[in-house]
Amino acid sequence: MKKNIMLLTLLIILFISVVAIISSKMIKELDKPKNNINEVENNNESSKIKESNNIEIVPTMDDQVSTNSAWCGTFQLVWNDMKNEVVKQNVVFTPQLKMVENLNKENFTSDMLSEESYYKKYGLKSLELKEEIERGIKEKFNETSDIINDIDWSEEALNNPSNPFEDRYFFYVMLRKNFEFEKEFNKLEAGEFNNGNYTNVRYFGLDKKSPKEQRKQVEVLYYNSLNDFALKLKTKDDEVIFYKNPTEDTFNNMFSNILRKSKTYKGNKFFEKDDELKVPNIDFNRKKEYTELQEKKFLTLNGEGIIKKAIQTIEFKLDEKGGSIKSEAAIDMIEITSAMPTPEQARKFNLDGTFAMFLKEANSEFPYFAARIEDITKVQEDAEKIN
Repeated sequence: MKKNIMLLTLLIILFISVVAIISSKMIKELDKPKNNINEVENNNESSKIKESNNIEIVPTMDDQVSTNSAWCGTFQLVWNDMKNEVVKQNVVFTPQLKMVENLNKENFTSDMLSEESYYKKYGLKSLELKEEIERGIKEKFNETSDIINDIDWSEEALNNPSNPFEDRYFFYVMLRKNFEFEKEFNKLEAGEFNNGNYTNVRYFGLDKKSPKEQRKQVEVLYYNSLNDFALKLKTKDDEVIFYKNPTEDTFNNMFSNILRKSKTYKGNKFFEKDDELKVPNIDFNRKKEYTELQEKKFLTLNGEGIIKKAIQTIEFKLDEKGGSIKSEAAIDMIEITSAMPTPEQARKFNLDGTFAMFLKEANSEFPYFAARIEDITKVQEDAEKIN
């Protein structure tokens, strides 16, 4: 009997110890800082896009560029829609930003692209609009968005019942293109870049043994020296233009210089069999949030606007087979319209006193008839003059 009691006691003590250990572990887990969980979630989210942070995105071709920079017209397109459909005038900050001045110029518009290469949508911000955009890019490009979930779609961000004059808008664009060379170029040996500052750089191109079919894909725009030339690679639908050693401070000035030099170049524009071509493979993915545009007030035609979020991505690849580009842009905007004005008193355009009149042809600057009427009886026999 005593043995049974001792055995039961030991089992109870063992059970209590196990429960205590498990409880201790659970408490430790609960006491862990919550930001650890957020860090994991953020890491998972950020791993979806491997960003090339050394590439600076500029919103227009008129913005100044530095060493490594890129531009795509998608952000200009969402800006155009915001400016023309809601703001209905130039966007002006105080103080004004140079990039905003450049965006207001609208130097890039959707008619400069083929319709099959882009998807564009805007409207009052709603979950229905978000779902429509997600369906649209899936159906057109079989793509998902890398930025749409960066926007706040909470109930608070969709409606403000305390201000009936506040409208919330969302503007979105995706550009998606693949371009292929008719004849694949050659993979070349890895080499140096920028006078040996970089090594083991992957290249593609042509050498003296390359066949005519490959060389026909290259058009020389001009060639002045090893360090001063521009050329064009032709794909099935698009052209890839390269310009060696640009010194201009904007993409617009660079492109203008290419056109100018190409127009005046008198040399051979054919890529001959002794010519060589060496192009580095390109692969980058960059996301840019235009924080300098956010949370600043500006006037709209009907009131006041605020950009809550302005974001763009550019993903670009180029190799011996061809290349691809995917770019998204979005603007999340609030417009606060002025209170409805009090109706003015009805106006009465009654010509019941002295008046003048003129007649003129529409295409003439001068009238061919004029009259001044003071005594109406002179023009109306039935009218009576009261003495």
